Amino acid sequence: MIRGHARVTIILPVYNAALTLDSCLSSLRALDYDSLEVLFINDSSTDGSLELLEKFCLYFSTGLKTAQVINHTQNKGVAAARNTGLDYATGDYIYYVDADDRVDPETIKQAVEKAQQLDADIVGFNWYLSFDKNERKMNQPAFHTAWEALEMMLRGTMRWNLWLFLVKRSLYEDYQIRFIPGMNMGEDIMVTTKLFVHAGRVAYIDKAFYHYRQSNEASLTKTYSQQHMDQVSANIQALETFLLKSQYAAQLGDLIGFLKLNIKLPFLISPKSNQYKRWLSWFPEANSLVLKNSSLPWRTRLLQYAAVKKQFWLLKGYYYFVIRFVYGIIYR
Repeated sequence: MIRGHARVTIILPVYNAALTLDSCLSSLRALDYDSLEVLFINDSSTDGSLELLEKFCLYFSTGLKTAQVINHTQNKGVAAARNTGLDYATGDYIYYVDADDRVDPETIKQAVEKAQQLDADIVGFNWYLSFDKNERKMNQPAFHTAWEALEMMLRGTMRWNLWLFLVKRSLYEDYQIRFIPGMNMGEDIMVTTKLFVHAGRVAYIDKAFYHYRQSNEASLTKTYSQQHMDQVSANIQALETFLLKSQYAAQLGDLIGFLKLNIKLPFLISPKSNQYKRWLSWFPEANSLVLKNSSLPWRTRLLQYAAVKKQFWLLKGYYYFVIRFVYGIIYR
């Protein structure tokens, strides 16, 4: 158990983020917690980000609060940047923030209090989906055990983003958990899964703390390049290999297949037939499971079933009515 005033390391990779950094840095300054170590990994930015970070460090570092910039001499990507942060971290807990997002002032304080109260290895909480003019509170499902959280992440009913969890640094060090350098897409699900597999006690706070920034309805659809797909595939392969050797191997059933379906779901949120065909060919071994994940909404299963049956007209209709019309009105 970590007793006393625990130290928290916040790891924040930065690459050409000058346009959004001010809001992010303001939220870090407002954090209501004294024992903080903020590590900025400047991944060879060229847009003035470094100057903003250095100015922040100069005024932030007082008392138990410290901040420093660690510079990569060449751009290595977010996975390598997070590894660098972990290598430099000295805190009892690790937390991640992205350079275009912001956190509420009480985020760290309440998460640490919950972790110490229950001697939890991981503490999770809720978040906000933030658009240019409004935001929407997004709720994670409550979880009480590590397996409960793992199952929901694999089923696609719980998000695995790193900024949703405060984690004991000892999990990273005791089990040598790191990101795969260069594999910058899907890296969060791979690492978060490993952390939960090795976790003892876990805890959930039914409050939203993190503000994840999107840029209106255009960001509701995603476009993956082949390079992105290859990176995701590498992380999913590493995750699958790890899970099949873990203490939970006998409980997995179809869960890895459900995860693969969830990973490629963005291809169906599109008006383009070539995207639907990419869905069919990526992780094809999971396609037979499209109707089996009862945890998903019926409309998600229907979309996947339509893709398997190559009923592309239904996918296009869903895109234009739900994504462009309904979400376009809500989030414009």
